[in-house]
Amino acid sequence: MEFDPTAPARPEPAAEARPFRVGVDLGGTKTEVVALTRDGTELVRRRVATPSDYDAIVLTVRDLVASVDAELGRCDVVGLGTPGSLRPATGRMQNANTTALNGRPLDLDLAHALGRPVLLENDANCFALSEATDGAARGASSVFGVILGTGVGGGLVLGGHLVRGPNALAGEWGHNPLPWSTAWERPGPACYCGKRGCIETWLSGSGLTREMLLRSGHDLAAHEVATLAGRGDPDAQAALDLYIDRLARALATVINVVDPEVIVLGGGLSNLEVLYREVPRRWSHWAFVAGGPSAPREGALVTRLVRARWGDSSGVRGAARLVAP
Repeated sequence: MEFDPTAPARPEPAAEARPFRVGVDLGGTKTEVVALTRDGTELVRRRVATPSDYDAIVLTVRDLVASVDAELGRCDVVGLGTPGSLRPATGRMQNANTTALNGRPLDLDLAHALGRPVLLENDANCFALSEATDGAARGASSVFGVILGTGVGGGLVLGGHLVRGPNALAGEWGHNPLPWSTAWERPGPACYCGKRGCIETWLSGSGLTREMLLRSGHDLAAHEVATLAGRGDPDAQAALDLYIDRLARALATVINVVDPEVIVLGGGLSNLEVLYREVPRRWSHWAFVAGGPSAPREGALVTRLVRARWGDSSGVRGAARLVAP
């Protein structure tokens, strides 16, 4: 199957406005669709595995949306959250860790396959929009959404509106170098983006796995490391403690630049309860707090660190909210 990247979307004649929005979250391992009422109630939600082939990805999204059409009626526009973003200068995907997407006009190909317009947005932006709208950061004037999972993403919402930037790069904190790195942390692990030592390489699930492997020789998933740390395993405790310190350093730079009212964590590693206690205690040491290193640090920052209300469905809910009510 091949798509003509120059072909325009071919929407069917407009139907009566539907009282719901449809969003799709195209993840590295799963693709999910949701239909939300205007007040955020879920009408349909289902997920399938994400294929690795580009054409198969397009067909997977098409079939998920068709299943919603069959159950609820046809929607006129679909919101899509995806790793990476559309480069404004070319209209093609960039920076996706699902590398089959890069260089492709994904929104046009999906619009062609679906027969209607597709509003495409970075998945971390969708996550941040969801949590700022009716999630854990509802009512906050400034929200930075963080995904800690297979990758490390970020999205910024100010006054209820996504901040994208002229290069569609706003919020991409995961591809800055780890701040205040020590000599033995440099140059850092290789990143898929072509650089070394990106925050993503340290704070993704594989970053915690790698730290445990270096210390103990055991190749364990991130949640297994956390479980062992809770049982008092010294290597797991040391690996998790260093992860917490790196996260505090990285988020302190976000606070220095953006100074958000709320930082919301999502992704698999957001389930670690210790993060919400320890990271805010430590980030004041690294942020630009008046008084310098000798100033009292406890309670020095009022930024709140919270867990996502909608868990791993925040991204797909945010994708649906890309569609106007």
